[in-house]
Amino acid sequence: MPLIINGPMPWHDGEDTMHHLLKVPDSDNPSVPYLSPRAGDFLQRAPLVALGTLDAEGRPWSTLWGGQAGFAGPIAESIIGLRTLVDSKGDPVVKELLGSQNGTTNEDMSSPAGKMVSGLAIDLENRLRVKLFGRMMAGSLNDGDVAQAQLVVKIEESLGNCPKYLNKKHIVPAQSAPKILSDTPQLTQAAIELLSRADMIFVSSAHGKTDMDTNHRGGPPGFVRVESNNPSGAVLVYPEYSGNRLYQTLGNLQVNPRAGWVIPDFESGDVLYVTGDTQILVGKEAAEVLPRSNLAIRLTVTAARYVRNGLAFRGVPGELSPYNPAVRFLPTEKGIPAAEAGGDMTATLIKKETITPTIKRLRFRVSSSNPISWTPGQYATISFEEELNMGYSHMRDDDPSSLNDDYIRTFTVSSYPGRNLPTNEFELMVRLHGKVTDYLFHANERAGLEVPLKGFGGTFRLSTDNDKILPFVAGGIGITPLIGQLPDLDIGRLRLFWSVSIHDMELVHDVFQRWPQLAASTTLFVTGPSLDIADRLGSVYDIIQASGARIEGRRMQADDLDRSLADVWYLCAGTGLQKRVLTWLEGKKVLYEDFNY
Repeated sequence: MPLIINGPMPWHDGEDTMHHLLKVPDSDNPSVPYLSPRAGDFLQRAPLVALGTLDAEGRPWSTLWGGQAGFAGPIAESIIGLRTLVDSKGDPVVKELLGSQNGTTNEDMSSPAGKMVSGLAIDLENRLRVKLFGRMMAGSLNDGDVAQAQLVVKIEESLGNCPKYLNKKHIVPAQSAPKILSDTPQLTQAAIELLSRADMIFVSSAHGKTDMDTNHRGGPPGFVRVESNNPSGAVLVYPEYSGNRLYQTLGNLQVNPRAGWVIPDFESGDVLYVTGDTQILVGKEAAEVLPRSNLAIRLTVTAARYVRNGLAFRGVPGELSPYNPAVRFLPTEKGIPAAEAGGDMTATLIKKETITPTIKRLRFRVSSSNPISWTPGQYATISFEEELNMGYSHMRDDDPSSLNDDYIRTFTVSSYPGRNLPTNEFELMVRLHGKVTDYLFHANERAGLEVPLKGFGGTFRLSTDNDKILPFVAGGIGITPLIGQLPDLDIGRLRLFWSVSIHDMELVHDVFQRWPQLAASTTLFVTGPSLDIADRLGSVYDIIQASGARIEGRRMQADDLDRSLADVWYLCAGTGLQKRVLTWLEGKKVLYEDFNY
C-alpha cells in the first residue's frame, strides 16, 4: 500500500515566499508522498523522462532520456526503473548518477545510492506530464560512448501537471553519435542558434538536500533570450507565463538560486546543458529586462556543455500550444522603452472616423503632468488591462491566449506632432484585429474612454536627405508610418509601392485626399476576388485613377521593384509580403517596421 500521511504535504519556506510575493490564495499542496497509481501508469506510457540531480558542488543538472514508451515504469511499490541508451561522456546527469568511466555501477562510486533524483515524465504528442522526486537506489552503465544505462529510483513525491505550453511533437528513436563541441560558460554561436529555435527547456532545482524539482518551460520558438554572452558566462532570460501558481520551481530558487537546464534540439539531436545562478525578477524588474513581463527568470551560466547528436531520439514538430504568447524581446533587440512606464500619462478617446469597415482613425487627447513629445514614425504604447483583463484563470480553453495577454498594444502614430492638431493630441489608424481593436471599434468616444499611455517609442525614420530617392514598400495599413513622416519629406523623392486589398481602396482614397501629391509617386497593386476594379469600386476607383497613381490589378512581383532606385529601401508590411520583399531586395539595406513585440 502507498504511504499515507495525515493531511496534504506542506509547502516549504521558498514556496510560501513566492505565494506571498505574488499574492496567491491559500491552497493545499497537490503533490503526494508516493508514486500515485496514475503517475505509475503514465510513466510506462511516456516516451521521454527529463531527469535532474546535483553534482559534487551542489549544482543542479538536467538531462532528457528515452525515445519510445516502455523504457521506464514501476517495478515495485513507489519504485521505478529506467533502461535506455545514453551519452556516457557528455551527459552530466549520467556522470553524476552512474559514473564517468565506462562499466561502472553504483557500487563503484563513493555514495551514489540515496542521491536525489527529480524527474518529469512527458508525452508531447498528447500534451501530458507527471512530476516525480525520489532517491537513487541502484544503477549501472555499460561500455561505450553510447551506453545502456539502468537506474532504479525510490519515489517520494509525484504530481500530475497541466498541458499548458506543451508544444506537440511525435517522438521516435534515433541513433546518436555524441560529440562534445564546447564546454565553456560562454556559449558558442551554434548553442545560441539552438536557443533561438528552442520552444522547450527542462529546468531542475533543489530545496537543500531534502527535495528536487524538474519541470519544463515552453513557449514559442526563441522564448529564451540571450541577454549577454561573455567569457565569464552567458546570461539567459525567459518569461514565466501564467501557470498553476504552485511555484515549486521558483520556490526552490528562492532558497537555493541554482538551476540546471537541458535544451534539446528535437530535429538535429543536438543538446545544450547549462547550470548556473538565477534571479527571480518580479514586476518592474521583470519588465525592465523583458518588456510586458511581470515575472521572469535570469540565469547566469557558470558551466555548460554543447553536444552534437547527443540525443537518442528525434521529435517531429506538431502544433504549438494555443497558450503560447508571442516572443518577448529584450529592449536592446527591438528598441523598446525598457519598462514602458508612462508615469501619470493617460489617453482619452475623443474622435473616431470610419475609413473602411475594418479600418478606423482614432484621435486621443493626452493628460499628463509633464509635456509630451514624440517624433514622426514612432508608435504609442497603450494599456487596456483595466478595461479587458478578466483576472486569473488556470486554464481557459475557449480563449487560451488571454491568459498571457497583458492588453498592452502598440500603434504607429499616423499624425505629425502638432500639425493640424493641438500638441497634446495624436491620431492612430487602426485595423480591426483582436480583442483590443474590437473594443476600440465599439467604444463610444462620447463616453470618455480613458486608458494609461505608457509612452512613445520606435526608431523607424526615413532619411530627410534631399538628394536621394526614397523607395517605400507598404502592405495595406503598413502605409501608416510613412503618413506620419510626410511633412518632413520631399514627396517628389518618394517611390511608393503599395499592395492593398480591393476591400481597402477607401483607405487609398482617404490617404490621397489628405496628401494628393503622394499619388504621383505611387504604384498600387490591388488584390482581391473577382478583380474587376472599376466595376467593384465605381466612383472611388475613378477618383483614385484620376489622382495620377499607377494602378496594377495584381500582386506585387520582384520585377516591380527597381533595384537601381536606391541602396536603402523602406518596408512596412505583413509577414508574407515582408519575407518576399526581403528576398527580392537581397543585397540592399532594407529598413523595416517590425511589430513583433
